[in-house]
Amino acid sequence: MQQRIERYADLLVNFGANVQAGQILDIGTGLGKEELTRALTASAYRRGAKFVDVYYWDPHLKRARVQYAADDVLDFVPSWYGERTLQLGEERGAAISLSGPLEPHLFDDLDPERLGRDVFPRIKEWSTVINARTVNWCVAPGPSAKWAQLVHPDLDVDAALEKLWDQVDHVCRLDEDDPEAAWQERSSALKGVAERLTERTFDAIHLEGGGTDLTVGLLPTSRWIGGGEETVDGVRHMANLPTEEVFTSPDPERVEGIVRATKPLYTQGRIIEGLTVRFEGGRAVQLEAGSEAEAEIMRTLVAQDEGGTRLGELALVDREGRIGPLDTVFYDTLLDENAASHIALGSAYEYAAGAEDRERLNKSSIHVDFMIGSADVDVIGITHDGEQVPVLRDATWQL
Repeated sequence: MQQRIERYADLLVNFGANVQAGQILDIGTGLGKEELTRALTASAYRRGAKFVDVYYWDPHLKRARVQYAADDVLDFVPSWYGERTLQLGEERGAAISLSGPLEPHLFDDLDPERLGRDVFPRIKEWSTVINARTVNWCVAPGPSAKWAQLVHPDLDVDAALEKLWDQVDHVCRLDEDDPEAAWQERSSALKGVAERLTERTFDAIHLEGGGTDLTVGLLPTSRWIGGGEETVDGVRHMANLPTEEVFTSPDPERVEGIVRATKPLYTQGRIIEGLTVRFEGGRAVQLEAGSEAEAEIMRTLVAQDEGGTRLGELALVDREGRIGPLDTVFYDTLLDENAASHIALGSAYEYAAGAEDRERLNKSSIHVDFMIGSADVDVIGITHDGEQVPVLRDATWQL
């Protein structure tokens, strides 16, 4: 197991975040992920990092806050958290965040409205740093025993953890002789799709099937991105590892119709089933879920600010990736969103549009992805002349 963890850590440090000699590395992690966190730290120092700053998250602290904090402080986050994030950007640092639930059912009995209001440990300044492209960052799955049992409840804890690790190895291409070369090949394919989509300059994207009938308008300079990113200083990195998507920033004022989630969403420490959202004039005007408590969490979450009910991202995923064919719900947005096309309520990525349109992009303190794609959902590009061009059918590229 230790050799497997160290090999994974090297991939995240050397290729995922592409940590540079002399950089400060910020690691966001959680209790239960200590072995991988230590391996990442060692790998980063071998790589030449100047300092590795590790932040461990304990979800029991959030539970206590939602239970007992006064109503008027639930949305308060001390300024130094944001200042620390902005400083990392000014220092041209690197960041690695480990995803995956820590205590999957810890918040099930909490008041949904209060839970939806407390967005910590999300830090809104990360949107500023990401859009400024000053940090080479990577979000990657960090397997843990409790997460494994959520994903594989029919197995005992050791067998569940072993299976989750096997799946992470596979989707991160660690089962290849040369994982980096395998990722370079997949990255090139995704970049090619993104270039073809950008060249078509569609006016809108229509998604239809499985209860979804949604039209998402695009900006004149919306560009599609996939297969990795680059900082303003030219440091290439994989913001997500694994990544199987191509994405863009849409026109937040031109979204119409209804969309149904095709996978459960794990957010705010709760599993949200059956999420359904209706849009009018770009705004989510109706939001339902499998239970009223789940719906209330989402309604409160998107009500954080003016942009919370508008779209900041549209991402398309084909069937050629490694996550979808596993037919596993991971209850982790990183993995689940790279198994199916998805949209995000909240902040947009500024670098996915030209400078002349960036003031029109959605701005918010939140960014909540949820999965809307499947083989039953067709994706159609609509030209400025109204022509309809197949983009994805049966989760296969038609361009």
